[in-house]
Amino acid sequence: MSEIIRSLQHDLNEFGANLHFIGSDTLRGRHPGEHPDNFGAGVMAQPATPEAAAVIVRWCVDNNVPVVPQGGRTGLVGGGISRPGDLIVSTAKLNRIEAIDPLARTATVGAGVTLQALQEAAAEFGLTPGIDLAARGTATIGGMIATNAGGILAFRNGVMRHQVLGIEAVMPDGSLVSDLTRVLKVSAGPDIKQLLIGSEGAYGLVTRAVVKLESFNPQRATALVGVQDAASALALVGHFRAQPALQLEGAELMWRNFFLDSARERSFDVDWLEDETPAVLLMEVSAASEEDARSALEDGLAALWEEHSLTSGIVAASLDQARRFWALREESDFIYRVQPGAPSFDVSAPPGALDAYVAGLKARLKAVDAGFDAYVYGHIADGNLHISVIGDGVTAASVKEPIEDAVYTGVAEAGGSFSAEHGVGTEKRRAYLTFGNPARRAVAQAIKAALDPKNLFNPGKVPYGA
Repeated sequence: MSEIIRSLQHDLNEFGANLHFIGSDTLRGRHPGEHPDNFGAGVMAQPATPEAAAVIVRWCVDNNVPVVPQGGRTGLVGGGISRPGDLIVSTAKLNRIEAIDPLARTATVGAGVTLQALQEAAAEFGLTPGIDLAARGTATIGGMIATNAGGILAFRNGVMRHQVLGIEAVMPDGSLVSDLTRVLKVSAGPDIKQLLIGSEGAYGLVTRAVVKLESFNPQRATALVGVQDAASALALVGHFRAQPALQLEGAELMWRNFFLDSARERSFDVDWLEDETPAVLLMEVSAASEEDARSALEDGLAALWEEHSLTSGIVAASLDQARRFWALREESDFIYRVQPGAPSFDVSAPPGALDAYVAGLKARLKAVDAGFDAYVYGHIADGNLHISVIGDGVTAASVKEPIEDAVYTGVAEAGGSFSAEHGVGTEKRRAYLTFGNPARRAVAQAIKAALDPKNLFNPGKVPYGA
């Protein structure tokens, strides 16, 4: 049994069932999530109440034990990895949906509630969280807050920072700060929750939150459309967003090689797609009825066909077919079967700058190695691109930094970010220090020093020192 567990059980015995501890033997039998080192500490605490979480943190502070908060372990940048001597504090048992208020359109939830669980609970009231992403079945609300998650609906509702009304968290001194505000308008001094959103667990452990809910309309139509470039896709997006009786529910652009390889991996028929089509736009709209949504989608595409040189298209004939369309975009793990260890990135740029950025990216990658290319796909309406570099030798240590430079060059200058929605974690340390804003970094470090002078909360992650 771990020495940390022995000490915890001895010192915190009075809290009984509200504190659960897991050792390395049990953790070895569990999937670590998106990073193999997430369970590196070999010991995990699972508090069942916010008060129990505060007790654990106070114990860690008194005993100088680093705390690594973990939610669904879906993070892609190593923000939840732990090491021997750390204590993982999991929110798995803080998983209660406490209240859904359909009048105020809010949900009060524990940090360990998964996005899908909240979606299903809210759907009973005709509502949905204003955020959606592919890892919905595993990603937790607390983890999404910690990484300021974005996803499919960010172009319409904003990212997690815009969806959280109130928050409760254990701060690095072990105090439990509860500010579960359930209203949008609060002008009462600095907003503490905004420090915690996007801090990747460096400033505290989120235990509960109040999130906004939006109307959910299941009457939808979905299409795949061959387009010439991002500008063409954005013209379609703009057209459908401007229709008063229509709501755009998703707009995802997949450049040609990503789309074709995803389709091949899923045995998806692409005979409808004209040869050499540069990119494919996945669009979903909702309306008063499924028939209205489908008609508006088909009529809009027909009206724009020649003007924007659309090459081909297909509208889903059923819900099952629509789901197959979405799987082409969301189930991107095929990349790592095609290219094991592919360096992957998550950048954002103003939508109007995307075509120039992608052209420059591919040229810069060719300059590193003539055989390098990239899968490019993402949330076109908000300018968030996901990039995986492919080709023989892309995993070699000698090209790691040149590939990063090829991806990140020009992003900040265009008004974008080297990390759009995945966070910084450990894998983007160099990017944070090289391509991040130094003034912003200095402020983050000052806040960290004030809140966590012992550097016990998720050490080795953001905010990094110079």
